Amino acid sequence: MSAKLSSLRLSKRLDEVRFSDIVQIRNKVMALRAGGEVVHGFHGGEPFFTTPLPVKYGMMQALVEDKTRYAPSSGMEPLREAIAHKLRTFNRMDVNADQVLLTVGGSHGLYAAFQCVLDPGDDALVFSPYWTPIRDLVTGAQGRPLLVPTISARNHGITDALERYATPHTRAIYYNTPQNPNGVVFTRQEAEEVAAFAKKRDLIVIADEAYEDLVYEGEHFSIATLPGMAERTITTYTLSKSFSMTGLRVGYVVACEPWMTGLRKIILYSTNGVSTPTQWAALEAMRMPRKFQAARLEEYRQRRDLLVQGLNELGLECMPPAGAFYVFPKSAKVHKDSRKAVGILLDRAHVATIPGVAFGAQGEGHLRFSYSVPTENIEAGIDALRKYLGHK
Repeated sequence: MSAKLSSLRLSKRLDEVRFSDIVQIRNKVMALRAGGEVVHGFHGGEPFFTTPLPVKYGMMQALVEDKTRYAPSSGMEPLREAIAHKLRTFNRMDVNADQVLLTVGGSHGLYAAFQCVLDPGDDALVFSPYWTPIRDLVTGAQGRPLLVPTISARNHGITDALERYATPHTRAIYYNTPQNPNGVVFTRQEAEEVAAFAKKRDLIVIADEAYEDLVYEGEHFSIATLPGMAERTITTYTLSKSFSMTGLRVGYVVACEPWMTGLRKIILYSTNGVSTPTQWAALEAMRMPRKFQAARLEEYRQRRDLLVQGLNELGLECMPPAGAFYVFPKSAKVHKDSRKAVGILLDRAHVATIPGVAFGAQGEGHLRFSYSVPTENIEAGIDALRKYLGHK
């Protein structure tokens, strides 16, 4: 009997995989709102604007025309051709459609990348603080994340930092720019340092460029364009942030062999591809002129500046982020423990944020505020913070 019961357990590779703080906070916000409370939400990670009409019409037309059959698991050829054109013109990558695979959002691309690169016992260098699922995507592939403090590395040398944290078992580097949660945008020079280290140690770079269209200072630079990096880089993208398509779940990965064979296997046996109507919607997104992203960028910049100014005036110190749509102020004005600070602000000011420690130990002492919300929501949230902090 006991032997039979002992088999009723999860796979051991899930022992170290956790659920996110963000889900718990989101649930508490939903409960408060269901109870009639007004909550000023800065905890989300979705664009504030609605999905563009051409994207919606693209999906509706596909449904009306019965374009609902299986598409190739790698993605429809017209969509992969359109993505390859964008990569050549915007990202300056020398790629063709055969080097592009469609994924169910950017997170699926990252999952596939870690699964086809890491073996049990491998280490992955991760710039930290990091997007919360990354640690668990690494451990889910039975690897070990090695956290490299981003700010310290930028201040004292990228190469030295990577040398300090690398081990003989290091296999990959997770390289995210612009970064979630702190809005850091790596420069071309910093990308060159990472690339040189990867080539020296014979490592694979998994590049996450989800926020490529949201860069306010400097410019976005794809590490795969550097000499000798195309063959050792898997780059992941999503249409979620650029086109407000979070619920449609469509992204893509770019890579050469042998990675393409591995990625195709993971995609085939995990989802067998992206919803066909969604791919027709994505094709319309890829056809939209670049001026669309430029206009949205300015709207984000206005919200960024409004939130940064308001937080600094209240003693929640922060620098304007160079990219993405998050501000990462210090939490000490509320509490040095970021989880306690989040609880205090939610309970007493009804302002929802994310604790910095959720993004790794290097995020402790900070809070993540998203400014991907309407301007009036930022103003109302700052006013609620002012009332609470003024009575502390």
